[in-house]
Amino acid sequence: MILAGGDGVRLRPLTEYVCGDSRPKQFARLLGPQSLLRQTLERTALGIPWARTVVVAHRHHSEYLAQEFAGLAAPHVLLQPDDRGTGAAILLAAHWIAGQQRDAVVAIFPSDHFIRGAAAFMHHVLAMADHVRRHAGPLALLGALPTDPQSQYGWIQLGALLGRVGGEPLHRVAGFTEKPSPEAARVACARGDLWSTFVLVGHAQALVGLGWQAAPLVSERLAEIRWTATADEEAGTIASAYARIPRLDFSRGILEQQPSLLTVSRLPPSIVWSDWGTLDRVVTSLRAAGLRPPWMRELDRGTRVAARPTTN
Repeated sequence: MILAGGDGVRLRPLTEYVCGDSRPKQFARLLGPQSLLRQTLERTALGIPWARTVVVAHRHHSEYLAQEFAGLAAPHVLLQPDDRGTGAAILLAAHWIAGQQRDAVVAIFPSDHFIRGAAAFMHHVLAMADHVRRHAGPLALLGALPTDPQSQYGWIQLGALLGRVGGEPLHRVAGFTEKPSPEAARVACARGDLWSTFVLVGHAQALVGLGWQAAPLVSERLAEIRWTATADEEAGTIASAYARIPRLDFSRGILEQQPSLLTVSRLPPSIVWSDWGTLDRVVTSLRAAGLRPPWMRELDRGTRVAARPTTN
């Protein structure tokens, strides 16, 4: 499951500067010839074929999606009529996947991550999926070792050690806090908590069940969607459901409320990971990796990041 429905507002000054328009960051080519969405799909395809991939996007991004997949056998795309938050997006796709295959194991990936070591990353995610499949256990988060007390990430407090997955320790989750205060982030960092990468592996039915526990109103509406209808009828039932559900943040509305149902596996230290939510994170991670795309060389010369004039 690839999450690609956001508008990327915080990174818009950079995407406008690089692309010359206001496209969301997942459709921007910030590093090389491929968009962040395409880079995510190429990375996940190292272990999961596009035929078994669903992209959750927004209806008003249809033009960018058409450009992205022109001439390709695209993955299945679920179009949301409105933005109701990451919780609604994930539960929407979980309901659809569970309807296709009840025993499916799902890996969830945001589409705005920078990762060095794609093969090792996917190897670890597949090891997590194998563990979930064999043990029918709780949902498994992928956590990253923090480099500073960053208050704009989610923090995962480690509970009991359960074993190892892919050579890395697997813990129960004792607590989850999304975007804590700076002081709480310092406490979490000193305690040895992990950053949440928002990469999550679990059974589709477990995700659906978690939604019923933490967000019954949202789940009730999503359960009304007619997945066996024609494309137009399906779009209509999705629109009807979305018109009657509140906004739901998956981290705050579900993960924070149900930490006992989670485990966490640490990202292998050889893999470089960053969430490209802000310009600072983008620049910091690229410099650490020794990469300097053309737009960054302009920044290094003192160019101010601002939108370039668009041409018709």
